[in-house]
Amino acid sequence: MEFIEEPNRIYAKDAGGAVIAEITFPERRTGVVEIDHTFVSDTLRGQGVAGELMQACYDRLRADGKKAVPTCSYAVRWFESHPQEADVLAGEK
Repeated sequence: MEFIEEPNRIYAKDAGGAVIAEITFPERRTGVVEIDHTFVSDTLRGQGVAGELMQACYDRLRADGKKAVPTCSYAVRWFESHPQEADVLAGEK
C-alpha cells in the first residue's frame, strides 16, 4: 500500500479518492506530537495496515528528531508491543 505523507498526517486513498487508512499526529509543542488517531477501513482490517501506518509514523518522527505522546488506543498498544521503537516516546501522557 502506498501512503501519502503530509505534515502531521499519513494516509492512503482508494481508487475513488476516499481515505481508507490514516494516522494523525498533531504537534503538541515544538518537537513533540500527539498520536491521536488511527483509522483503517473495514475493507482492510486484519491485513496489517494499521501497523504499517504506525511504522511509517515512527520512521517519520525518528527521521525528523521528534518525540511522540500516543493517546490513540491503537498507538499505545503498538508501542507496548514494539519496545524497540520507544526511543521516540516523550515519556508523558
